Amino acid sequence: MQQSNPLLSVDVDTRTIANVIADWTGVPLSSLMKDEQTELLNLEGEIGKRVVGQDVALNAIAQRLRAAKTGLTSENGPQGVFLLVGPSGTGKTETALTLADVLYGGEKSLITINLSEYQEPHTVSQLKGSPPGYVGYGQGGILTEAVRKRPYSVVLLDEVEKAHRDVMNLFYQVFDRGFMRDGEGREIDFRNTVILMTSNLGSDPLMQLLDEQPDATEGDLHELLRPILRDHFQPALLARFQTVIYRPLAETAMRTIVQMKLDQVSKRLRRHYGLTTHIDESLFDALTSACLLPDTGARNVDSLLNQQILPVLSQQLLTHMAAKQKPKSLTLGWSNEEGIVLEFAHG
Repeated sequence: MQQSNPLLSVDVDTRTIANVIADWTGVPLSSLMKDEQTELLNLEGEIGKRVVGQDVALNAIAQRLRAAKTGLTSENGPQGVFLLVGPSGTGKTETALTLADVLYGGEKSLITINLSEYQEPHTVSQLKGSPPGYVGYGQGGILTEAVRKRPYSVVLLDEVEKAHRDVMNLFYQVFDRGFMRDGEGREIDFRNTVILMTSNLGSDPLMQLLDEQPDATEGDLHELLRPILRDHFQPALLARFQTVIYRPLAETAMRTIVQMKLDQVSKRLRRHYGLTTHIDESLFDALTSACLLPDTGARNVDSLLNQQILPVLSQQLLTHMAAKQKPKSLTLGWSNEEGIVLEFAHG
């Protein structure tokens, strides 16, 4: 009955062990079977396939994670604790998504906590769970339960500068010892996590300096941000994480991101409708220009696609399909007067 896929193997081999570990840790089997040494050596290259134009930042993160994975850093504390600082839309959140995918086998291994929702001191209990005698005791905390169930994960603490100081004090022991005590008194192990915090602190002076001095060094940027960060974070907390600066994206990097997003749309059109898609330069230029605005960055690509391009495209596709006129190819362009321009070909 079991044929070629027995429920139990006669021999305990590498795959059998990996299956058990995958069940315990939540890390997919395919990730456990990969060559970790080769993956670590190519870590910044793997992240750089999705995070464009931040080579220095990715190299800093990769170097720290390589040191941790090879056992050269302290055994206490997470694999890495980073503060990603820079303007919006420069790749900070995408870095977290990509690290979860590369290190732990998928974006479901990303635990995201938006700290803008924790601006009051009493919200600490939401993260770690309520103590005995209080409402919510026994339900666990949002953060502690997530890490307890998935100890091998990337923890993203978004908009960290907006959190109340008491909330940030919660992380001293996590950054130092790699543990957090939840509301029930259990120690939750963070030692196999990578913790990323994101912040827009100092974005305006950072962009101003780079406008005046495009060739400013990393040392110059850190010197600029140091007093700003010191005014906001306690010195003891600031010493417990590594600050990584994300620069505003150059036009060439932004164009590459636009190309990646449009390629994803093209692949979906081919997969679902068999359409061959051509992208006119006018659309590349329009999307790239829109994303160079300082307040939005690359995040504006998704907004423009979802609000101005995909709704029109879906309506036109449905019209053609309802008329039994399935197109063979599509050219996407842009007009300043009309917006998105669609040209279907049936031959």
